Amino acid sequence: MTKERFRRDRKRLAIGAAGILGVLAFAPAPVGAVTIATVPVAALSAGEPGDTNDGESPRVRGAEDGAPPGRPAADPSPLPAFPPFPSPTLPRPAPSPPAASTAPAPSPAPAATPTASPAPAPAPAPGFGAYLHYSPRGITDMAAFSRWLGGREVTVGHTYLPGDVWQNIEGAPAWLADWAAWYKAEPGRTLVLNVPMLERTEARVPDAMVARELRRGAAGVYDGHFERLARRLVGLGVKDAVLVVGWEMNGTTYTHRCGPDPRAWRTYWARIARVMNGVEGAGFRFDFTPTRGRDATPWTECYPGDDVVDIVGMDSYDQPYGTDFDRQISEPYGLQAQVDFAAKHGKAISYPEWGLFKNGDNAEYMRRMIRWMDAHPPLYQTISDYCPHGVWQCRMNQRATAVYRQAFKAGGGLPAEGAGEKEQAPMRDCRPVRLGGWLEERLGGRLCVRFNW
Repeated sequence: MTKERFRRDRKRLAIGAAGILGVLAFAPAPVGAVTIATVPVAALSAGEPGDTNDGESPRVRGAEDGAPPGRPAADPSPLPAFPPFPSPTLPRPAPSPPAASTAPAPSPAPAATPTASPAPAPAPAPGFGAYLHYSPRGITDMAAFSRWLGGREVTVGHTYLPGDVWQNIEGAPAWLADWAAWYKAEPGRTLVLNVPMLERTEARVPDAMVARELRRGAAGVYDGHFERLARRLVGLGVKDAVLVVGWEMNGTTYTHRCGPDPRAWRTYWARIARVMNGVEGAGFRFDFTPTRGRDATPWTECYPGDDVVDIVGMDSYDQPYGTDFDRQISEPYGLQAQVDFAAKHGKAISYPEWGLFKNGDNAEYMRRMIRWMDAHPPLYQTISDYCPHGVWQCRMNQRATAVYRQAFKAGGGLPAEGAGEKEQAPMRDCRPVRLGGWLEERLGGRLCVRFNW
């Protein structure tokens, strides 16, 4: 996702990298190769699919969780009206069988020949997709992503509303119509839309101001913005979209964070859900999605209630550095806690954002995360496919990409234990270069320079 702060950081990073290359250029010996411990410098420059990150979204990740995207320009033009369009809904639990009748039984009839009970219908396959770009380019890229996977059908489209101003949160961006058209083109598709709860979503607003805004939202001051968004979506024919409202609320990145006033946050979130589904024709499904782990606030303190939540999601990247997958499962408020919490509350689970991160090209994480989703099928999952998290748009992650592609390509399947994982031999004649904490944090480690003369 994208943010002005990232652009400034990127400029500083470019200056730092240029300085390093300048020093190396005047070194007395030729440089044979430059390798970064976890995240190569190339990963931070723009490129084409298969190279590096250009898959930005209108929302941004914090410095602690990763990468870019440029914010789409606001579209101040009046919102067009679209007739409602019947669209398929996500799978829901089968209704309970009707209670037995209490009327007197008729005269017994001759016994019928017993027949075998029909086999239960298989559970629907999880919705499959990837976040590729917020704009119509993301739709175009889905077709290429599908071809890369041997024709595997992409059934979930994932995009984000910009959170800079209320007009955009209301659904002003013209490209929403493109996503609606993609959704309606084939039955069985799902549109996932991340919805900020407050404007200036990534402006680092102080806690006291956040608390005040949450209380205003809880009191109904902002109801009109979400009613307009609901009418916009219903008019576009996506009346049953999955809405990821106020995602990663347990962290500190976003203005819609929960910590400054959890009670007001819960009330406000529930109010948004009721206002939007109160619009005629609406049947949105609401996804409560924290980031994995405790973060700044235990995410259970932010849960707004079973009556308004349809899905308990989780954004789960391979972090912090050095954390293995067993820990990601067992940590407080981790993957197992999500599954248990959802089961207790009778909710489906989802993974709107997941992918590689602090531990670099980690094939074990990729394999284990895929196996986790196989054992605990989510309603849908969409990998964040841009560097450093992704696969198709990020060539730096070769080993993990091989695992992902084998698992999800048409006719493919999960690789056997250890498949695709090759131990990397330690670099010899490699001299680490100190770059300073700021630059090393963004590169994911120190440069390791090998002299091959």
